[in-house]
Amino acid sequence: MGETTGSGVKGRSQEAWTLPWRGLGLSSNLNASDPPHPYRLLADAPGLFDFVEYSAPLSLEETKAHATLYPEMLRNLGQVPVLFHPVHLNLYGPERETPQALAELEAHARAVGSAWVGNDVGWWHAGGQPFPGYLYIPPPLTPEGLEDCVAHALHVQAALNRPLALENPAVFARRGDMHVLDFMAGLHARTGLPLLVDVGHLLSYQLSAGLPLEAGWDGFPFEQVIELHLAGGVVTRRGNRRFYVDDHTQPVRDELFAMLETLLSRCTSLRAVTFEGDGHPPEVAERTLQRLRKWIPADPRPPLRLTPREVQVPPPPNGSRPWELFELGYGARPPEPGDDPEGSRAETDFRLAVVAEQLDRAFPLTRLLMAGTRDELRAFTASPEFRELFLGEGRSLDRAFLAFARRRLRAQPDEGCSAALSFEVFLPSLAQRPHAPPGPGEVGLAADTWVGVFPADLSEVVYTARALRRHLTGRAWACELLELSGLESLAQTARRVTLRPWRFAVRRRAGRWDVQTAPASLLALLRTLASGPVPEASLSPEGLAEALGRGLARRGG
Repeated sequence: MGETTGSGVKGRSQEAWTLPWRGLGLSSNLNASDPPHPYRLLADAPGLFDFVEYSAPLSLEETKAHATLYPEMLRNLGQVPVLFHPVHLNLYGPERETPQALAELEAHARAVGSAWVGNDVGWWHAGGQPFPGYLYIPPPLTPEGLEDCVAHALHVQAALNRPLALENPAVFARRGDMHVLDFMAGLHARTGLPLLVDVGHLLSYQLSAGLPLEAGWDGFPFEQVIELHLAGGVVTRRGNRRFYVDDHTQPVRDELFAMLETLLSRCTSLRAVTFEGDGHPPEVAERTLQRLRKWIPADPRPPLRLTPREVQVPPPPNGSRPWELFELGYGARPPEPGDDPEGSRAETDFRLAVVAEQLDRAFPLTRLLMAGTRDELRAFTASPEFRELFLGEGRSLDRAFLAFARRRLRAQPDEGCSAALSFEVFLPSLAQRPHAPPGPGEVGLAADTWVGVFPADLSEVVYTARALRRHLTGRAWACELLELSGLESLAQTARRVTLRPWRFAVRRRAGRWDVQTAPASLLALLRTLASGPVPEASLSPEGLAEALGRGLARRGG
């Protein structure tokens, strides 16, 4: 592979960039508890892949503090190189990255030896707050959107001593007349930066636009693509339209394998292919990587030289309406003529589902009671509390929902909803109580379990919420539309809440609260364990068996 000119923008470095061959990679968020664990997978199947591409905050210090796999990644750098793929980097939107953020990005990439950094062209965060689920807002595929993205990309590249690879965004709604590949080609032509093609994101555009899989490919500068991404996803139908939902935990679709095979022959400057297998069990990830390995052998290839070119960073434009797209995406603004109402509705559905999933981690009862339907969720995402979440640092989605719920309850008091909200606000303080681990022959509470007492009896509400979720999920398989009138039963049980001391057990699993009602005898046993480990022989065998079976207790030793 020789030298390619015009494939970079002149930043702080005057020298050409030399990009090594990275080969086949696996993505990771550097959390040891999230499958697949890249280094265990390599230990079990040496040579299965060549590098790790990871997502993390721009700040290296923040990454070190929260990424549990970071020390292991450092230990393996000599044998398993990495690429840094930040997901906190705005390449569209109303605000540019600060000089401090970009300095942290360069320092982070330099510390781990990332030959380049790649990022989706989208608006990822506002006011320091990422959009729920890191669902960025893609730019409109218009000349105005292109101008905005050009300014963002050159602003970022000017702070880097390595190339910024621009990744095509995932899309639902058709906003603008440009094909996404024409948009990315224009972005390359205006910035000189290399390209990263995400195969699933490309499929998302083709489906939304109603195009054959390879339509619009002619004339695209495939020779400027240095990396390809492959991930799982789901294709959904709405009327005569089909939409691709980018969900890395899903299996890779046949269409994506076929598109990848075609792209491999066209991308002559390719340096890396990354399987974004987040959430896949190791045995499933291994199978996908084995299939990809046949197309991307481990043989080394000569490095690729990219020559930066001098490009002036333009002033930020202000014509692509990012906040209007935010309101469209979260259902706060109805689609106007020409806004692709069907695509906008599909996008809003996906964003609302992600908001609901995130709220259910902290407010599983209150969310169902106060934002259980699509319209009620939209009332939250259209609220000033949700908008203010993105207007300054120090806020969180949970705090925004808490403020929203309290305002609604002040306007329309409801004792049952108020009790549920107070209970869920109380739970984090309960979870701050540590327990001593049991020793040999002893039994104690499980490490993620607590026992508490609350002044309102919510046992029936907890039971109803669990039963209702199971019922609605089961019916969804056989219904054309999700029918939510069953939520009325939850509202009825909330109205029956009585003020009396209520004892309960709660577990914190995968970031979610699992509140458990229990017979008085089991709660008495758990209260005993809450005071500290006790000899196993002192406990009722039946009660101990139930506590262990529910995962509320653990044996020592």
